[in-house]
Amino acid sequence: MRLAAREVTAGYPRGERPALDRVSCAVESGEFVVVAGPNGSGKTTLFRALLGLQAATTGVVELDGRAIDGWTRPDLARRIGALPQREEPAFPLRVREAVALGRWARLGPIGRPGAADEAAVTRAIAATALEEFATRSTDTLSGGEWQRVRVARALAAEPELLLLDEPGTALDLAHEMSLYELLARLVDDGLGVLAITHHLNAALRYADRVVLLDRGRVAADGPPREVLTAELLTTVFRWPIALEVLGDGAPHLVPRRRLAGAVPPDSVQIPEDPAR
Repeated sequence: MRLAAREVTAGYPRGERPALDRVSCAVESGEFVVVAGPNGSGKTTLFRALLGLQAATTGVVELDGRAIDGWTRPDLARRIGALPQREEPAFPLRVREAVALGRWARLGPIGRPGAADEAAVTRAIAATALEEFATRSTDTLSGGEWQRVRVARALAAEPELLLLDEPGTALDLAHEMSLYELLARLVDDGLGVLAITHHLNAALRYADRVVLLDRGRVAADGPPREVLTAELLTTVFRWPIALEVLGDGAPHLVPRRRLAGAVPPDSVQIPEDPAR
């Protein structure tokens, strides 16, 4: 299964410039894609556009070659799991009940869960190390615990693709790394994952490909070891950044102190596309 944005431009009525400017990117089964960039670079707009929640003014988003608006919402929900950046529960539930909501796409609004549904919920709870919280009320959880419940709910749907917007939010180091380890295992089993994150050093340990956005445009797209350079990262993030390579070959970003002569923020621009 493949989800792709093709030359997508999207934005908001009062915006001075489009949030996305002719952006093309894709994720497919068995691939781990990380989307990164500064605040305001268009990451969340891309997330929404890929899910069909943000209309494109030009270009198209396609799932397996069919325009995203040609799919029904239940059909999409069975194929794509989604974890938005922010969410507050409308009312408290037991953790297992909250995770079981992920089965809605399989059951429909009045379907009754069976053994397969219960097994999927149990697997999702185990995968996110929530067994000891299964009977807890969601209003007693910490921010990090609630984030893990949300991830488990998305996994309970057993999607073919999984889109996550800042999945490491509120997670401590061990749980964030455990989450990426889990996602990497699921990718090895055939799941396609696209994760939007500011925590690049954790995510890049596992990414097959990184899409780097800057002011609504794609500044780089490819294997992290091949497309990321200190010069590019300094330009995009508008802060002096060194790039080191870890023992396993993964790139590691090191922000530097701003010393005399260092690049000040907002003073460096991505060169204009000559095709514009």
